[in-house]
Amino acid sequence: MAKKKTILVIDDTESILDAMSEILKLEGFTVCTAATEDEVHEIIEEKNILPDLILLDVLLSGQDGRVIAQYMKSDPKTKNIPIVMMSAHPDVSKTVAEAGADGFIPKPFEIGELLSTINKFL
Repeated sequence: MAKKKTILVIDDTESILDAMSEILKLEGFTVCTAATEDEVHEIIEEKNILPDLILLDVLLSGQDGRVIAQYMKSDPKTKNIPIVMMSAHPDVSKTVAEAGADGFIPKPFEIGELLSTINKFL
């Protein structure tokens, strides 16, 4: 049996984290969630969990997801993990690529669109 793929969802809206976590678990993924850069650091550095894919909101409370993406793409430990950024502002899709994101999903998104994007990178 193949190992379950792990997805790290980073968003500062608890209802979005809950909904995405449920959807992805139903699809057979292992899911980790984080609302802040500190929680991301804790998952990767302290718990030593390296996800197979990261779903990252562009605008986090007081933080810019693009900065987190740049950091992760510059770190040898995480640079090869695909990052798909999400935002309700479709005009940021160009800036997420500059930050090193591999993909972009506009919010709100359809579940099918989310899953097809995830599967494209896994």
